[in-house]
Parts: sequence; C-alpha cells; structure tokens
Amino acid sequence: MTSPTTRSLEVDFFRGIVLLIIAVDHITGSVLSRFTLHQYAFCDSAEVFVFLGGYASAAAYTALATRRSDSSARRRFFKRSWEIYRAYLFTAFLMLIGGGLLMALKVDTPMVQYTEWPTFLARPAGLIADIALLRQQPYLSAVLPMYSVFALAVPVIVPLAQRKPVVAMFGSLLVWLAAMPLLRFLPGTYGEAWSFNPFAWQLMFMTGVLARVQPISGDFHAGKFARWLTAGAIAIALTFAFFKLFLETQAPPGYMKQNLATLRIVSFAAIAWIVARGVHAGWVGKLARKLPGIVTIGQQGLVCFIAGTCVSLVLDSALRAMGVLGLGRYPSHWILGLIADGIAIVSLLWLARFWADRKAAKSARAKGIERPTPRIRVIEDRPVPAHAANRRDR
Repeated sequence: MTSPTTRSLEVDFFRGIVLLIIAVDHITGSVLSRFTLHQYAFCDSAEVFVFLGGYASAAAYTALATRRSDSSARRRFFKRSWEIYRAYLFTAFLMLIGGGLLMALKVDTPMVQYTEWPTFLARPAGLIADIALLRQQPYLSAVLPMYSVFALAVPVIVPLAQRKPVVAMFGSLLVWLAAMPLLRFLPGTYGEAWSFNPFAWQLMFMTGVLARVQPISGDFHAGKFARWLTAGAIAIALTFAFFKLFLETQAPPGYMKQNLATLRIVSFAAIAWIVARGVHAGWVGKLARKLPGIVTIGQQGLVCFIAGTCVSLVLDSALRAMGVLGLGRYPSHWILGLIADGIAIVSLLWLARFWADRKAAKSARAKGIERPTPRIRVIEDRPVPAHAANRRDR
C-alpha cells in the first residue's frame, strides 16, 4: 500500500470503519448492524481489526527501527503493551460502572451480567484481582488483553517475518493448530474467560504483519493468476453470503470465533483478497480521501475503541429501556435503532477529531510552538496540518 516508512491511508480508513462497525454491532436493535459483515460472511469486524492491527504494528515497528534503531522500536512496543493493558483496566472499570448504573436504574438487560457487576457485589476484592490478572474480563474489554500480548511479541515476530517469512507463517499455523489445548494454560476462572484465544488469533495478526513486510508485488496483481484468485474469492464470498442469508438457521457456536475456526479464516481471506484488489486499483484511497473523518477515527484507534464500548453499552441499554417502557416495539423499531446508530457514529467522529486536535496542540506545546490547533486535511496518504499542506501546494 505504501512505503515502509509512511502510514497507510487505506489502513487508517479501514480501522475507522471497523471501529464504527464494532460500536453499532454491539447495539441490539441497530439498523446498520443488519448490513455489516457478519450478516453476509462467516467472519466479522474482529478478523479485520486484528489483521489491520498486525499490519499497522509491523508498519510502526519497521518505521521506528529505520528512523532510529531496533532497540527504540522494541522499547516503544513494550510501552505500547503497557498502554493497552492500562486501557483494558480502564475499559473494565467503565463496564463495571455501567453495570452498576443499569442495576441502580432497574433496567432489565443481560448487560448487567456481562459487565460482571453482580460478581463485583458478591466479591469486590476478588473480582478486581481477577480482572488485573486477566482471569475475568468484563464485557467488551476482553479483546484488549490479546492485543497487549501481541504488542509484546511484535519485536520478535516482525524481524522474523522480514527475514524468514516461511518460518514465521508455518510457525504461526502450528500455534493455531494447537490453540484449543493451549487455551487451558491461560489465566481464567472459566473456559470462556478469554473471548479471543490469543494462540488462535495470532494467526490473523501474523497474516497482517506478513502483508506489510512481504507485500504482494504489482507484477503479481497484473498477472493472470491474480485474476483467477479474484474470481475464486468472489465465488466463495457469494456462496457464503447465500448460505448466511437463506440457509443458516442459528448462529454458529461461540467457540468457533473464540478459537478462529477454519471457516472464518477462509471467509475472511476471500473478502480480504477482493478488498486488496480494490486497494491496488486505487479505489479505496480515493474513497478515504473523501471521508477524512473516518480516517481520523482509525488514527485514534485505542481511545475510539474504549469510547465505542461505552457508547454501545449506553445506547443498547437505552433501547432496551424504551422497549420496556412501551416507547417502541423493541427491537424491531427501526427509527429508534437508526437514531442510536447516528448517535454512535457522530460521537466517535467528534471524539476522534477532538483527540487528534488535542494531541496536535500538545505536540506543538512540547516543541515550544505557539499556534492555534491545526485543522487536518488529507494529502496523498497522510493527514497533515493544513498550513503545511498550503506550503506544499505553493
């Protein structure tokens, strides 16, 4: 997509879209969630987000190692792992607070149980210790421990993928094959404590790393085999969509997602290749330049993820409360669902813009530059301050 030392506009764009989808997918009664990936494929936004996480991590590591040193890149990702772990604790705390508020307001929703609030009332000290030790992971915070582990592994797997991609790929496959037995070695008070088995999902992360450090060449994209791959991928995607829309009678069991089942990998691979062709053709980049707000969400991924979990919990609970009070035919009342979708999207767009401006102002102060907070405009494939873009234009 881009050179090893530049940030990919397309990746930030896709991350922004996925963060928005994660938010609406966790709002029961959402209208937009009826049109998101999980409705038409055997994968969902989780696969996309983990793959992009691997791609972005490899890009950041190689860029930092090139500009500074390998040791600087390693230190940055050790720090990043700690940042993600702190974000996990903060998200878990917000989930507990949300559960407490729902119980206090007497909102009849299963979210109270998911947030672990009843467990907190029964044994507060024990639950806090379990959360800190990753033995219990409240609703929507469970993906972050896996990312924290992956950040620690980046200094090892990225250089390996650069030097020995075949070893990296087959090693990742072997770990994935052994993922279910290895799950019992993870800390947990019950088998489903880890909603995402990191021994399985590392395969998706590694695939993203390899996509960055071993990119597909333009010659391959131009070849006949690539066209055959595209035809096959479209056929697989359409077949899976037909099955999901017309033949599937019940949701797949949870362990298929927890342990990244083969069916989910094949479904994601087919869609990923189709999208990769669109990226190569430049269509995705053109669309991303027209929607810079979504790009900004992707750039502020961690804070937008945390905010998205809170927004979806609040809106989901509000829709349930309205249904109980008779203000709508929950969950089929599409108007209320569409309003909730709009609130979620606008909230994340505003937060991303606010957070980006805040970081820009903080960076300017650190450099001793007194200037108003810059507005961001997308030029080529990187967001840059408008005044810098104007100098470039001249």
